[in-house]
Amino acid sequence: MTTTLPAAARRLAAAALLISVAACGPSPEPPRPVTPPVPANVAPTTPAPYVPNEQATFAFEPFIGAPGNIADDLSRQIGAKAREEGLTLVRRVDLQATFRVKGYLSAAGSPGSSALFYVFDVFDAHGMRVTRISGSELTEGVSGDPWRSANGDAMRRIAATSVMQLKAWLYSRPAPAGTPVAGQPARPRAS
Repeated sequence: MTTTLPAAARRLAAAALLISVAACGPSPEPPRPVTPPVPANVAPTTPAPYVPNEQATFAFEPFIGAPGNIADDLSRQIGAKAREEGLTLVRRVDLQATFRVKGYLSAAGSPGSSALFYVFDVFDAHGMRVTRISGSELTEGVSGDPWRSANGDAMRRIAATSVMQLKAWLYSRPAPAGTPVAGQPARPRAS
């Protein structure tokens, strides 16, 4: 005696068969992180090799904490100010960036005044944090969401201050002994 299954039961059986066959295949690979992984329990201890200021490149990771439109506006402002100041920014997927910058933003406010807070951690190519830039920008008060106070002027001021601090840090780094200083002849090392 032959039994015919209803169409719904046949579809269910076919779906179960496909799922069981799919489960036999290799597991999909998770997306590869943009920054090189650093074990959580081990801090990097060896700084990356020194790169002359004129050759240094910076890759900004996506900002954490700010709504997308505000983070995008700040990214554009930082890019414009960095170009104006002669700093070289590269795409964050560029694994050869000299420094990676991770930004954290928050906002707090009241109807009387608001403040935007920012922190930029700068990491060398080995994942060692080499400096931190932080600050706050006071803005007009708003009722409700304090991010509404994050207007273009505030973003320009944050970008200008951050880029100038980044440039000041870059040009104040001590060069390793024996590294020629621009405009001066290299001195021979003592034997």
